[in-house]
Parts: sequence; C-alpha cells; structure tokens
Amino acid sequence: MPRVVVHVMPKPEILDPQGKAVAGALPRLGFDGISNVRQGKRFELEVEGEVTDTVLARLREAAETLLSNPVIEDVVEIEVDRTGASSASEASA
Repeated sequence: MPRVVVHVMPKPEILDPQGKAVAGALPRLGFDGISNVRQGKRFELEVEGEVTDTVLARLREAAETLLSNPVIEDVVEIEVDRTGASSASEASA
C-alpha cells in the first residue's frame, strides 16, 4: 500500500517548550552549532489505491481538520513515501 507522510509543526509565533528543552540539552551533550530546535509531529498514512492529486487534497483536508490544531499548528508538508521502506517500529521488531 502506498504511504503518505504528513508533517505538522507549531506555527512560528507559538512557543515550543519541547524544542527549547532539546536545544538546551544538545550543547550539554557535546552537540554544538545548533541554534534552534522546533519539534513537530509526523503521521504515516497507508492509502488504499493510487495516490492521486485528489487523494492528496483530501488527505490535506483531513490533516488540517484532525491531525493538526489549526490554531497553533501548520501542516507543512504532505509527501508520498515512494521508498517502500518499513517504518522504524516495523524494522526493529
């Protein structure tokens, strides 16, 4: 089945305490040179049938309605995963 990946990020004007915590921890762990971190969400959706422009438009509508909170988050990208690779959880099982 084709997989579509949806990336959701906090809007730029929204504070990101998780990103700030990660940004503060990186230098303490020896990872220098990173000035900012924003943490978002990634959804992997398996789609029945062919992924057409109509299907992608419908998935964007679903992402903006259910997968994100439009008050504080943006759907920044919807992409078709054509690699056919298993997700990390499947690969480690």
